[in-house]
Formats: sequence, C-alpha cells, structure tokens
Amino acid sequence: MSERSSHWQLQTIVSQLRTAREQWRAQNGRASGEQGGRELPSRAAMAEILEALCGALFPMRLGPVDLREESEDFYVGHTLDVALNALLAQARLELRYAARHSAQAETEVEARTIQIIQDFALALPGLRSLLDTDVLAAYHGDPAARSVDEVLLCYPGILAVIHHRLAHHLYRAGLPLLARISAEIAHSATGIDIHPGAQIGRSFFIDHGTGVVIGETAIIGERVRIYQAVTLGAKRFPADEDGQLQKGQARHPIVEDDVVIYAGATILGRITIGQGSTIGGNVWLTRSVPAGSNLTQANLQLDDGAQK
Repeated sequence: MSERSSHWQLQTIVSQLRTAREQWRAQNGRASGEQGGRELPSRAAMAEILEALCGALFPMRLGPVDLREESEDFYVGHTLDVALNALLAQARLELRYAARHSAQAETEVEARTIQIIQDFALALPGLRSLLDTDVLAAYHGDPAARSVDEVLLCYPGILAVIHHRLAHHLYRAGLPLLARISAEIAHSATGIDIHPGAQIGRSFFIDHGTGVVIGETAIIGERVRIYQAVTLGAKRFPADEDGQLQKGQARHPIVEDDVVIYAGATILGRITIGQGSTIGGNVWLTRSVPAGSNLTQANLQLDDGAQK
C-alpha cells in the first residue's frame, strides 16, 4: 500500500465495507460467495450495447465518423455481431438470477436466453421502420427542424424513443431488468423517463422533452405529440392487506390517436384521452375526456364552477 493510501485508513474501510456486505447478504438470504461471480447485468455494458445498436440502426448518422456507404453493410454486420453477443451475456445474467431460486434447469435458461436474443435480432428491421415514423413525426411536427438528419442527431426525444423501442421489446420478451436499465440510461441522458412497459404507437414525437414521465401501463396511440414536463402517471397506489403496494395493475392513462399534450400537463390514473383531443399547458386531469376535446386551464375552471 502506498504512503499516500495510508492517509485514508483503507484497510479499516475495506474491512468495514466487507462487514456491511456480509450483513446485507445474511439479512436477505444471500450466502456469501454463493455465485462466485457477477450476479446481475452491468449498466456500463448495456450502455455500450445500446450505443452499438443505435449505430447499427442508423449507421450513417449514429455510426462511426469515418464510415462510408460502401462499407455500411460490413459495419452493421460486425457491430450487430458484437452487440448481440454482449446482449446475450447480459440476458444470461438476468435470467440466471431470476431462476436462482426456481427449479428451472440451466439448460432451459440457456435455451430461453438464446431464443430471446434471436427474436430481438430478427425484430430490428421492423424497429428501424417504426423509428423512421418517429423521426418523420418530429421533423413534420417541429417548424424549427431543418432536416430529418438534424432530428436524429440532435433531438433528445428521438434518443429517448429509440431506447424505448429497444427496451420495450426486451421488456415484453421477459428481460425487465435489462429493459429498465436501457430506459434509465436514456433518462439520464435526456431527462425523459419512459417506463419500458409503456405501449407507444407509430409516429410518436416528444418535443423538447425534459421532465416527461410516462408510466409502465400507459398506452399511447399513433401520431401523438407531447411536450416537456408532461406526466402520464398514476393517481393512486392501492396496497394489499399487508400494506404492500399492489403490482401490475393498469394505473396509467390511455392516450388515443392524434392527441396533442402541451407542456406541463399532468394526466393521472386509468383514464382515456379521446382521439384528436388537445390538452393545454399545465392542465391537471384525472377524468376521461371524449374524442375531439380541447381542454385548457380556463375551460376546466369553468367546468368545475358549473359542477359546483
């Protein structure tokens, strides 16, 4: 140990940290050294995988700076080979961790892992086509956008949606932890928090985006546009007899096709925003509205006054 390191009492700190880990493992039924290696997927590894997948999906925009069109297919093939093998390793960790206390055989876990990543790979062309509709929606929906290339390179909403499309596939395939890690990487980079369970239709555009929150059971139709600081959240969190929050209930809004939701709107609970509606800025909404509605703070206050 270096002379400088001795200033930090590292031996004592390392020993105390080991004790803290052992106490936590004992309290949670984890035998020390039970696995002998890493149990859970790596956020750093997933960040590299996602960056590679973005490059493979949009090679001439999100790929390497020196890429030329004549080598595009080679780059995509090589990048996907590396990324998918890395994703396979991370998926294996998640599924092994989930199966640790079950009777599932190791061979079954391995076969399932390979099948999930094979299906994910085959889904990539369709995801690229779906993302093209999102890019075009952003270009056509923002008068400040000068090109689809600018949208793809610069708009945080597009980065968040790319991650969401990939994460949502992993979520539905049975890899919720990898999906959540993928979503949180985008959240950290963009300030846009989309749970990977949310169902989002084609031509989705988040403009500006900072502070957007979309919950796990939200369902969003096609050609929906939302602005910064919009929340599609839960109104309440029911608990069971033991006081534990109930999981898996549909608790977030349904937003039908062609809806626009302006900045700062908060929409809570399992309510429906009817097709073609416009929700104004800073509106707080906890009830369903029919198709073609146009809600602002002013007309909501009038409605409340009439009800009184």
